[in-house]
Amino acid sequence: MSIQFDIAKQIIAETCPNRKLKLENIRLFADIIQPKKYQKGDIILNEGDICNCLFYIEKGFIRQHYLKHDKDVIEHLACEKDVVWCIDSYFNREPTHLMMDAVENSVLWEIPRDIMEELSDANGDIAYLYRSFFENSLMLSQLKADILRFESANDRYARLQQHFPEITRRAPLTMIASYLQMTLETLSRVRVSIANAESK
Repeated sequence: MSIQFDIAKQIIAETCPNRKLKLENIRLFADIIQPKKYQKGDIILNEGDICNCLFYIEKGFIRQHYLKHDKDVIEHLACEKDVVWCIDSYFNREPTHLMMDAVENSVLWEIPRDIMEELSDANGDIAYLYRSFFENSLMLSQLKADILRFESANDRYARLQQHFPEITRRAPLTMIASYLQMTLETLSRVRVSIANAESK
C-alpha cells in the first residue's frame, strides 16, 4: 500500500472513528490528498489568499493568526493529527484575513475542497467523512470559546494543559498567552501558581 493510502486511513480513523468506510472509498479519498512540506517559518496561507483546502497535519506545529492594531493575535494552534483551515474563506471562497504558518518543520496533507464536494455528492462514505471534518471543527471551536468565556486565567491554562498538552509543551509562551487572551506577564504568574500548587 502507498503512503497516501496509509495517511488516508489514518485521517479517516481519527475523523470518523465510529464509521467503517468501504475499501474502495478509502482508495478514492487517498487518490485526492497530496502532501506538502514546510520549513519552520514558512507561510502556508497568507492574508488575502483563498483557502481551497483542508490541511491535515501529519507532522509539525501550525499557527493561525492575524494582526489587530499592529498586534499579532493567535487564532488557533494545531499539531499532529489536527485538521486546519480558514472557515470564512473556505465556505465563502473569499480572501482570508488569517495567516497560517509553520511553527516547526511540518508535513501537511491537502484535501481539496472542490474534489471533496464533487465526491460527496455521489458517495455516502465520502459525504460522511466530509461532514465529520466540519462537525469536529465546530466542537473544537465551542470548547475553546467556553474556555475563554467562562474560565479564570488559571483555569484557562489548566484546561489547555488538559485538552491540548502538546500546545503547552511546544508553543512559545508568547503564542500561548495570545491564544489564551492574556498578557505574557499574566501567563507567567499563572504557570508559577499552578507549579506551586502541584508541588504541594
